[in-house]
Amino acid sequence: MRSGMKLYCTLLLTAGPLALTGCHSLRGNSCNKPGAYASAQSVAPLKVPTGLDHPDTHGALRVPELNEPDPPPRGPKDPCLDEPPKFAVPKANRPPPAT
Repeated sequence: MRSGMKLYCTLLLTAGPLALTGCHSLRGNSCNKPGAYASAQSVAPLKVPTGLDHPDTHGALRVPELNEPDPPPRGPKDPCLDEPPKFAVPKANRPPPAT
C-alpha cells in the first residue's frame, strides 16, 4: 500500500506542473505572428429592405476611429505584450548630508 501511495504522489508531483503549464512551451513564441483579425475590414452599415423595420441600434457599441501611429514593429525575439516589460526604477540621487 505504501509503494502505491508513493507512486501516486510521484505521479502527481510530476504530472501536476506539466498540466498547469499547458501547451505554451509547445507553441513557441506565436505572439509576434499577425493574428487572423489583422486583416479585418469594416463593412457598410446594414441596409434594410423597404417595408421592414430597422433593428434597434440604440445600445450598439460604437468603435471610434484609431488616429494614432502604428506601434514600432516587434522583433522575433521580443517578448509577448501579455508579459510585463522588464524595467528598473532609477534610484534618486540623495543630497549630501548637511554638515
